[in-house]
Amino acid sequence: MMSLATYLETVKSWSIFVLSQVKKIIAVASGKGGVGKSTTAVNLALALQQGGQRVGLLDADIYGPSIAMMLGVAENTRPQAVDEKYFQPIQAHGLATMSMAYLVTDKTPMAWRGPMAAGALQQLLQQTAWGELDVLVVDMPPGTGDIQLTLAQKAQVAGAIIVTTPQDIALLDARKGIEMFLKVNIPVLGVVENMAVHICSQCGHGEHIFGDGGGAKVAADYGTKLLGSLPLDLAIRQQGDRGIPAVSALKDHAIAQQYRDIGNLVMTELAAMDSDTGPEIVFE
Repeated sequence: MMSLATYLETVKSWSIFVLSQVKKIIAVASGKGGVGKSTTAVNLALALQQGGQRVGLLDADIYGPSIAMMLGVAENTRPQAVDEKYFQPIQAHGLATMSMAYLVTDKTPMAWRGPMAAGALQQLLQQTAWGELDVLVVDMPPGTGDIQLTLAQKAQVAGAIIVTTPQDIALLDARKGIEMFLKVNIPVLGVVENMAVHICSQCGHGEHIFGDGGGAKVAADYGTKLLGSLPLDLAIRQQGDRGIPAVSALKDHAIAQQYRDIGNLVMTELAAMDSDTGPEIVFE
């Protein structure tokens, strides 16, 4: 029988192999819920894929997984086992995806304490056979707790994207999210501002219901970029509920182009970070 120490070393070797095939990991996070973080993660992943990247999407929201529904994955879809070691990711819209939603029913509450949820994330991240990916997008739960710290400790995250609305209370929490990533030495690639403006479908008048310019101010305060400012648009919500996100369903729509522009900026930021990292010089 395999000893516990041997088992742990074996699991560690599996995880090293799996993540070695993933070039970049990007965390999409928010300080609070309800700001459109998962919508941003899903559409960003699809935008990157349309730009020619091989993309995976991990739903790290253990308590409230949502990407299965947003990608139209049928209920009770379960991942296959690979070599009795790994999960085979579920393919959806060309993305390799994994979520707690694939392992439980939609009526199962995850009544777990923090360490259990963190352990579940570690398993989903490190025991999924992602294959060769250019980018793995991780849809984080809201807040700054165990899940975020586990990801920072167990994976080499290339950068984080903070999602917010222009509302003052959301911006307050967005700042906390940025501060957390900076404390664990994960670069903040930029800020995405959702629900920035509502355009009346009858007269075309634009109104800043939740405030104006908040995302740009937070980005400027931390020396990062405002990656995009998206409208409060009915089509974004409808397409997510239908399981066909805006980037897939509305390819020629301005909103889809905005997500693609955000994806291009993200890849530009990652490339700039790579070019800033010069060779290590050692004197002996």
